[in-house]
Amino acid sequence: MGLLTFSINLTLDGCIDHEEGIADDETHASFTRLMDGCGAMLWGRVTYEMMESYWPAVASGGQAAPPSMREWATKLEAKPKYVVSSTRKNFPWTNSHHLAGDLRTSVQGLKDATPEGVLLGSGNLAVELDRLDLIDEYKFLVHPRIAGHGPTLYQQGLPSTRRLELVSAEPLSNGAVAIHYRREH
Repeated sequence: MGLLTFSINLTLDGCIDHEEGIADDETHASFTRLMDGCGAMLWGRVTYEMMESYWPAVASGGQAAPPSMREWATKLEAKPKYVVSSTRKNFPWTNSHHLAGDLRTSVQGLKDATPEGVLLGSGNLAVELDRLDLIDEYKFLVHPRIAGHGPTLYQQGLPSTRRLELVSAEPLSNGAVAIHYRREH
């Protein structure tokens, strides 16, 4: 069974607005390494649609982008992508699959079928999966910014505190810090 790892960019005040982070070569290289270490991506519909609207064009060369972004996009194109949605059933982006049925059962099945692990990148979906005790690890890239607005991480709340064990913390030259935590059991 593979691990389910929740990874997202956030500011010091917990904002997860994708436009608030630093999008430079170092950040993209960090996320490319993270994606290389997993067997599949898992998103909610909103995140999927945001990603689908931009990254396929970067991968195909239809959208100008620096080499680090093109590398991320090309690898993302090839990576299996699973989407949880109750409102959309068709996901035409290359290697995209609808994850239907009971959330606990379908995500546990994906973990069981993906020994290399699954990388979760959706804030709202992470709350639901954390409520089901399905998230094993957290890899956050904390940016040196205070956004002063939302959406924020876990703004919907959890039924209880999650106790985590620090695995590593790596500062990047741009001031962001890559933090890796594992659930205490």
